Amino acid sequence: MITNRRKEKRARLKHHIRLTISGTTEKPRLAVYRSLKHVYVQLIDDSTGRTLLSVSDISKEFKTEFGEAKGQIEKGKRVGLVAARKALEKNVKKVVFDRGGYLYHGAIKAVADGAREGGLKF
Repeated sequence: MITNRRKEKRARLKHHIRLTISGTTEKPRLAVYRSLKHVYVQLIDDSTGRTLLSVSDISKEFKTEFGEAKGQIEKGKRVGLVAARKALEKNVKKVVFDRGGYLYHGAIKAVADGAREGGLKF
């Protein structure tokens, strides 16, 4: 089936990306996941195996700050802004961007742009 091939291709890409990048305490990994409706971002310290923060467009702080956002790109940009704000509160200024096997366009690019706009350095 086509969907199985897509999943296999994304899994291969994700595996290759994870071989080349990893997050540290000084420079954690900004991991992005997108579903058909929602966008999720995590800041992960791979050296200790801890998630430093997690933001999605269905979280309470996102809804109180932005309300309802229409479209994946708008949600992605706003999730990136919230993630950057929360990361700066935890004194994290530099991150490694993990696109999670997705192509760098649309919602994934919007998350990166929002995080840069919020003050994070890639």
